[in-house]
Amino acid sequence: MKSMTITGAGLGLRGPHVADVLASKPAVGWWEVHSENYFGGGEPIAALEQVRARYPISLHGVGLGLGSLDAPCPGHLARLKSLVERIEPAVVSEHLCWNRGGGRYFNDLLPVPRVDGALELVAQHIDAVQNALGRAVLIENVSAYVAFEDERCTEAEMLAALVARTGCGVLLDLNNLHVNALNLGVDPFEELARLPRQSVGEMHVAGFEWLDDVAIDTHGAPVSDAVWALLDAALERFGPTPVLLERDTHLPPLDSLLREYAQLERQLAASMDSAEAIVPGAAEAVSC
Repeated sequence: MKSMTITGAGLGLRGPHVADVLASKPAVGWWEVHSENYFGGGEPIAALEQVRARYPISLHGVGLGLGSLDAPCPGHLARLKSLVERIEPAVVSEHLCWNRGGGRYFNDLLPVPRVDGALELVAQHIDAVQNALGRAVLIENVSAYVAFEDERCTEAEMLAALVARTGCGVLLDLNNLHVNALNLGVDPFEELARLPRQSVGEMHVAGFEWLDDVAIDTHGAPVSDAVWALLDAALERFGPTPVLLERDTHLPPLDSLLREYAQLERQLAASMDSAEAIVPGAAEAVSC
């Protein structure tokens, strides 16, 4: 396969849409898939290879649990390496989260408490992954629903420190940032300012839903106005960056999703007209 890069707008590719994508070949810049969905053989990986023959692919992992006390699972990492070698993606990414302990796995992306020792632990695990894959990865900020006591830094400051220590990049999820603002009072614009300008290699926009009085990162609704506004601010700070539209639940027909994707394309085009950052200052040196 020829080498491909991602630019502009991309779309999350989910199983129910794969056949439609192969049949209609929509004008989408690039696709992102969840890596673990393609660890097996058979029809799924064969279909992904057909998509990859025409479009750039971003592999987005949900299972490594880089913030877990244990090192990344060797079997999981071996399957990821095999997939990367087979698909030759433009980008490989994972989450700043933990998902296992005491021999148990949790079906969630649990936020890493930013306490003494956490930065060193996650950095070691990122180094192990990057050494195994022979490439840098992007690390995504996650949604959180509780705050921890005695944390030493914000999530953006921890990501900035990980970039400095490991050479990884950041996958900036703007919906997660907005959900954390609603639930925990995080200032999303201050978080943008804490990330080094050259660290963000990809961004995500998605929708959330309310459960009682809690904003839940379901990826099950259209992108909110507040997240579109965050996208404008992020593009002005970080410059032209690939941006993905995510949808995982209440999945609409592909034609409907492509209409929202067109809105993302329009916003990217409009935002690139401005070159001045509206979020001043970057915390390039971080103590976390």
